[in-house]
Amino acid sequence: MRFLLILFIFTALILPAQAEMLLTGEVEYTTDSARSELINSRPQKPDEKFVSIYLKDENYNENISALLKGSVELKDRTLAMFSDNSYAVMYHNDKLHVFYYAPNGDLTHYEIKDGIEYPYKSYKYDVEGKLVNMGLRVSKAETYIFAPNGKLIAHWVKENGYDENGQVIMTRKYLE
Repeated sequence: MRFLLILFIFTALILPAQAEMLLTGEVEYTTDSARSELINSRPQKPDEKFVSIYLKDENYNENISALLKGSVELKDRTLAMFSDNSYAVMYHNDKLHVFYYAPNGDLTHYEIKDGIEYPYKSYKYDVEGKLVNMGLRVSKAETYIFAPNGKLIAHWVKENGYDENGQVIMTRKYLE
């Protein structure tokens, strides 16, 4: 009897820990579930006053200089440069917004994220506030990008971008 009582107590203490381990893991999406997730949770149109602050890159000279030197991490922001010489800025004190600038420092687009931990949703707008695309960032290696009407633009898995039929339509440089 004493053995059964000890076994019961031991089992009661171990099972919750095992159950917790079973509940952790990655979220998996299909193209349809990702589309549904994004369409059903679109945020309201962004505040024009907020966007107007970023119409011109106030750090243009410093940002371009850093990018030309290959620096992407500055003390208060992260930069990204694209093949068309446009660039993006994300400030460390506001990681939920990314601002995209033309080579001359004029704002072309901005992105609003609902979080910074995977999975998270992002919505990209032009300067007039029109939705350009929406994304579901499942992990560092996987992202779904959709047009405002819900049509898949690309499902990125590492360096490959796939269409609805699973065919590679684009590639990119992917760093682990």
